[in-house]
Amino acid sequence: MSELSAVLWDMDGTLVDSEKLWDVALYECAEWLGGTISEEQRMTLVGSNMNDTSSYLLEVCGKPVTPEAIAETGEWIRDRTAGLFDDALPWRPGAQEALAAVRDAGIPAALVTSTERSLTELALNTIGREFFDVTICGDEVGGLNKPHPKPYLLAAQLLDVDPELCVAIEDSPPGAESAAAAGCTVLVIPNDVPVEQGPRRIFRDSLVGVDVPELRRLLGS
Repeated sequence: MSELSAVLWDMDGTLVDSEKLWDVALYECAEWLGGTISEEQRMTLVGSNMNDTSSYLLEVCGKPVTPEAIAETGEWIRDRTAGLFDDALPWRPGAQEALAAVRDAGIPAALVTSTERSLTELALNTIGREFFDVTICGDEVGGLNKPHPKPYLLAAQLLDVDPELCVAIEDSPPGAESAAAAGCTVLVIPNDVPVEQGPRRIFRDSLVGVDVPELRRLLGS
């Protein structure tokens, strides 16, 4: 059984079922832009960062994709989502218990999310800041968002641990790719979209029953 140095947690769709709230904001944003997006198009944005999301919505809705338009669209999404995040967020099954198990065992932990800092802080009102030693947000990685390995490499660096001795917990294709590319073992709990099999990826239906001994077993498998 390998030594577990840290657990690195994705947020949206992994810890809290906030993707459903992003649905509201993104569908309404498309209407604000004078267009619509299909469910299939919406699903391609799971795990995406704000600039990529804004660019995609502008393109789908037939609007010019300019830096000014991207910024304005991002601000609209940000404001709408902030209102939705201001209430308590619904937990994913087993997530709260798994977080507590890692904290109680004294294992270092990081939150690694593509969501921007301002919205992440609202979400942390539900999740709890005490569970994380560091938090990495989508606007803090110099544009190298998931699926780039930078977010997970930065989390490991700030925790002063080897990413190969970390388990990352993810629900989306970009997140799983990011964590695996950083060298982490990835526990994938698919939610809204399927995630393909791949190196360093282990799949479960939920976080129910996931504790520190289980995470150590996953790291050594």
